[in-house]
Amino acid sequence: MTSGTVSTEPLGSLIDRGYKPRESASDDEVWNLNLDQIEPHTGRVLSKCMLSASELGPSTYAFDRGTVLYSKLRPYLNKVLVADDNGVATTELVPLRCDESRLDAQYLAHFLRGPDFLRFATNVVAGAKMPRMVMSEFWTFPVPLPPLPEQRRIAAILDQADALRAKRREALAQLDSLTQSIFIEMFGDPGPNPKSWAELELGQLIVGTPNNGIFKKNEEYGAGTPVVWVEELFKGNEIDCSNSRALLASTRDKARYGLRNGDLLFCRSSLKLAGIGYNNVYLGEDDEALFECHVIRVSPNQKRIEPRFLNYALRLPSQRQKLFKFAKTVTMTTIDQDGLLKVSVPVPTLDLQREFCRYLAAVEVVRRRQMATVAELDALFASLQHRAFAGQLS
Repeated sequence: MTSGTVSTEPLGSLIDRGYKPRESASDDEVWNLNLDQIEPHTGRVLSKCMLSASELGPSTYAFDRGTVLYSKLRPYLNKVLVADDNGVATTELVPLRCDESRLDAQYLAHFLRGPDFLRFATNVVAGAKMPRMVMSEFWTFPVPLPPLPEQRRIAAILDQADALRAKRREALAQLDSLTQSIFIEMFGDPGPNPKSWAELELGQLIVGTPNNGIFKKNEEYGAGTPVVWVEELFKGNEIDCSNSRALLASTRDKARYGLRNGDLLFCRSSLKLAGIGYNNVYLGEDDEALFECHVIRVSPNQKRIEPRFLNYALRLPSQRQKLFKFAKTVTMTTIDQDGLLKVSVPVPTLDLQREFCRYLAAVEVVRRRQMATVAELDALFASLQHRAFAGQLS
């Protein structure tokens, strides 16, 4: 049992910096770990890329199983894991080989993912476009250090709680699979279009002219009308403005940038192709939200196409591949209004579109309940983490 405060030690004093991992032979296949393979906040590895040692780039280093790997790039993404195998990682991941006589690796990983360390990591960064952890501060951060058996007990409790969260997220993923199966059954895959629906370019399915969103300086945000940002396009199957930053919008701003029910918003620019042109639909009240300058707004002609149907169709992988053909890459991948409007979409009858939207609405009710449960579990897990590292977990 742990109660009250526990002693702490600087992180750097608990790491074996002289540890040398095993180097792979040039003909061996090795796990090549990059940041995009790590799920934020959980430490789950999304995929494993295997390369021969001779194919690895210069900005990598070897690590062994049991090493804690911490992402110093954009630490607010909270990417931390304990390696379950030997491999080679990008130098954006800091290797932490624990002094096993004093510090448990799973305990450390949970601590680094915890809310207290995350708050510190989010603020102690250098660089605007590519913020990185200030390593001099990282190494001196105090780590609570109960006895090893207690560290292992805490890590086991947090592992169990995290597994429950993972099961809830898997249930959400299954709902997404169900919706996609319903779509494919009704309409076929929109890429090959096996049911031979008439294909129209997006420009033929809209009213008015697409436009980019409002630009304001950070200091102008505060109270007022919520503004939809790029990151909010990737959350759920419709846009939720409840946590958006807000502006005191003028009548002119609302006339040009006010969203209407059924508007589709697209990500205009991204560092990676996978994010470009990603879309979501606004189903709120007219003029009750704005959208920012990295987003393109398109207003579907609802006499020809259901916005929720169009939103879902454009998100499917084969449809996204069509869109990628119109992307442009210089220093950043972008898509402009002209390119977006050239993307073709199979258009079934309105009656069938509306039938799919009824299925979509029913699944969304269940999804929202599941998401509320996940949010509750996340809050409870954060509280559990705080108590564990404050010595209050009994």
